[in-house]
Amino acid sequence: MKDKQFNIEQLDRIIEMAWEDRTPFDAILFQFGIKEQEVITIMRNNLKPASFRLWRSRVKGRKTKHSKQRGDDVKRFKCSRQRGISNNKVSKR
Repeated sequence: MKDKQFNIEQLDRIIEMAWEDRTPFDAILFQFGIKEQEVITIMRNNLKPASFRLWRSRVKGRKTKHSKQRGDDVKRFKCSRQRGISNNKVSKR
């Protein structure tokens, strides 16, 4: 990584966004300034090995995680049904 230090809340949010099926890596880049490879490194360093392998197999080649593979009609980072996110905190139900 490029010597970027994240506090525990930011790290937790990056991991949460990476696990979300419909949150593209571009949204993580936009919000935190880290590229897909850096997200993979964070996930590898912060998840159990089995959890990382499960996540990696889910994400690899997934259209919803890669904006260039999404349809041109999708112009947002989050699902229209997803609750609002403010200050890196997810609204609780």
